[in-house]
Parts: sequence; C-alpha cells; structure tokens
Amino acid sequence: MNNNRFTVPQEELEKQNEYSALAAELLCSLYPAEKPKAYVHTYGCQGNVSDGERLQGLLRQMGYDFVDSVEEADLVLYNTCAIREHAEDRVFGNVGALKPIKKTKPNMLIALCGCMMQQQAIAEKIKNSYSFVDLVFGTHVLHKLPEFIYKRLSTGKRVIDITESDGVIAEGLPVKRDGTFKAWIPIMYGCNNFCSYCIVPYVRGRERSRDFEDILSEVREVVSLGYKEITLLGQNVNSYNKDLQQDKQFPALLKAISEIEGDFIIRFMTSHPRDCTKELLDVMASSNKIAKHLHLPFQSGNDRVLKEMNRHYDREKYLSLINYAYSVMPELSITSDVIVGFPGETYEEFKDTLSLIERVKYTSLFTFIFSPRPGTKAYAMPDPVSREEKGKWFKELTDLQESIAGRRTASMKGKTYRVLIEEKAKGEGMLSGRTEGNVIIEFSGDENLIGSFRNVKVTNPRTWIVYGELEK
Repeated sequence: MNNNRFTVPQEELEKQNEYSALAAELLCSLYPAEKPKAYVHTYGCQGNVSDGERLQGLLRQMGYDFVDSVEEADLVLYNTCAIREHAEDRVFGNVGALKPIKKTKPNMLIALCGCMMQQQAIAEKIKNSYSFVDLVFGTHVLHKLPEFIYKRLSTGKRVIDITESDGVIAEGLPVKRDGTFKAWIPIMYGCNNFCSYCIVPYVRGRERSRDFEDILSEVREVVSLGYKEITLLGQNVNSYNKDLQQDKQFPALLKAISEIEGDFIIRFMTSHPRDCTKELLDVMASSNKIAKHLHLPFQSGNDRVLKEMNRHYDREKYLSLINYAYSVMPELSITSDVIVGFPGETYEEFKDTLSLIERVKYTSLFTFIFSPRPGTKAYAMPDPVSREEKGKWFKELTDLQESIAGRRTASMKGKTYRVLIEEKAKGEGMLSGRTEGNVIIEFSGDENLIGSFRNVKVTNPRTWIVYGELEK
C-alpha cells in the first residue's frame, strides 16, 4: 500500500483555499447585513460525523455561521449514509421537504454529499428528480466543497461530482468540532474486506492510513484544548498501516497516544475480528488511559453464515479472542453488531448466534435485520425467510440481550466508576455520563460538571442505564 497515491497534493489544498476566499467574497455580496447561515446534518456512523466536522470547518472558513433548523438556513447540507435502506429513505424524505422552503428563499443552496451520493444510481435519481438540489458530491471529493460552492454561486449551474477513485486522504482541512470535550480522530479511511452484505468499500474506497505523526499531532492538539475523550476512527482500525509500516501499526499507535501527557480517555472503533490481535489487547490492558471497552462485531455465530458473509474468521477464532481479552481485562465491556436473517440463514444457524451472545455476555448490541444493498454480493443471494419470520428471530435475540444486560448492570450496584459527564439528563438537576465500559449512568449534580471526570457510585441499576450518586 503506497499512501502517496491517496494523499491530496498540497497544491490542490491551496487551490481550495483560494476558492474559499472567492466564495467568501460572493457570499458577502449576497448577504451584506449578516453572515450567511448553514445547517449541516450528518447521518450514519462516527466516520461520517468526523467528515461532517471537516465540512463545517470549510463552511466556517467561507464565512458561514451555523443554525439548528433548515428554516433559518441559507445553505442546507446533508451528509448521507448508505449502510441501510431506512437511512436512505429518511434522506429522500428530508430533501423533499426542502423544496417548498427553497421556493421562498431563491438564494438558498441545498447540498447532498457522502456515501449515498457515491452510488451512481442515487446520484442520477437526485439529478433527474430533485432539480432544486444544487450540489451533489461523493466521499472522495469532500475537500473540494469551496470549489463547488464558488462554482454554483458564480455560474448558477448545479454541481455534480461523484468521482470514482480508490479514495483520498486530505490533511490539514479546518475542523469545526461538534463538542468541546469529545473528539473524533480518523486514523484511516476505506475498507478492503468486502463483506458480502456491505456497501462501504464501494462508496468509501480502499483502505488508506493517515500518517502516524499526523495523527499524534492532531491528538496532542485536542488534548491541549481540553478534550477529555478521544475516539480513533476507521472502518477497521485493526488494519491501520497494515503492510505499510510494520513497526507502526494499530497497537503501536494506541500505545503512543496513551503516552501523551494529559487527563483523557481513548476509545476506538470499529475493530474487525479478522485483524484483532493479542498484542492489541495487551496494549489495552497496559494503560489506564485506554477504555476497557471493545466493540468487536461478530455479525453471526454460525460458521457457514460467516463464510457467506466473507468475514474471514470463524466462531472458534472469535471466541478465542474474547477469552484472551477477558483474561487480561476481567472487567472488560464488550459490544458488538449482529445481522439477523442473512440470506439463506436457517433458524438452527440463527440459534448459534444466540448461544454466542449467551456465552460472551455482551454489554450491549447493535442489532439489525438484514437490509439488502444493491451492488453487494448478498443482494443477489436467495433469501427465502420472510421479513415477518426474521422479526420473530430479532425479538428473540433482543429479549436475550435485555436479560443479559439486566444481569450485568445489576452486578454494578454498590460499585464506583469514573465517569465522563456528558450532558443534562431528564429530570431536575440530573446529569448523564458514561462509564469507561460505555454504560450510561445518571445522577444528580451541577451542570458545571459537564465535560469533567467524576467518580459515581451505582445505587439503582436498570436494564440499559444505571443511576447513581456523586462521590464527594
């Protein structure tokens, strides 16, 4: 893997800075009394959230302020997700609702970008059926937003760019982070795994890792600004720098970040079992800065189904990783993703998933009924089990996980946890935070504590969240 072929040249980034200045001039003439206002909404994963923060950084560089409703906005940008059909339906519905708003605001710009737009059929649908949309661009050209806005403002013509490529790395983009104490740091982009149900490699491109020192520099920056939680992002963080720099792969990166001075906690996602190693688990165990929480998607507990999914591991390998993880981190919290009703899956095979869940005893699960994605191998597979029957399996799984979660939270009663306080909760004077194991805990406290670490003793565990009290 040669990252030089992925990196956006400095000359291109400088050109975008020039377009940004030109767009700012045009916007000043259009909105002489006050700054133009942008509404940005991101759908999907944390990787999309990170992209959204960079898009917001570019918009701010062009002179935009930000608002919380489309009615107030002079520019509406939807950063889209293609993982499931439901997410796409929401985008189409929300875009359609913008048409009457734009009729009353002729200078309003509507922009659609991200994974959904990288699909040719979707882009064509937007082009032909949503003529009021001004900008349509895919995942590989997000850094060109200043150019797109300038061209739309200066020519009045729609801009559509869904350039096909293996993907890019654009370093040095401005970032407007959504929060003040939790930072998303992408360490790599794209995916090489080609799971048979997944559209990501087709819309995000091939794996490409950011430079080791660039990542460390960004982490140092956010830590110096007072950020308390750093989440490292990648479609498969475990393959960071794989086959590129043998001495600087993910365990080494995680260790280096944990050695940065400051009071903060490190999380990462998503971790693929194929590339999860004992070395990584040992690094997790060795540092009190690395959250003892592992998100390790297994998708199915049945070997035949895993092979059809093209997951490159089997049940035995997955469980061996789990057993080792628990041996070096007895209090480890494990979460996962599960697909119910993969094409051709039988009920007997589905029961292997249930038995795996019972054996591992996950803290929580992200569970989905199979959603066919055009362009993937699984889309064309025979799928004889009805949606209604899959729904019954789904309920059986969620009932099991609810029981496990209830037993797990019950075991927390009377114990004290270090909690990052995140926000106000429902109820007078109530706050909400997360334990190191990613369990939500609510308690009474002053809102000035938001963004800080505090010790909280669990007094009343429920199934999915627990209640507690601040320790003095």
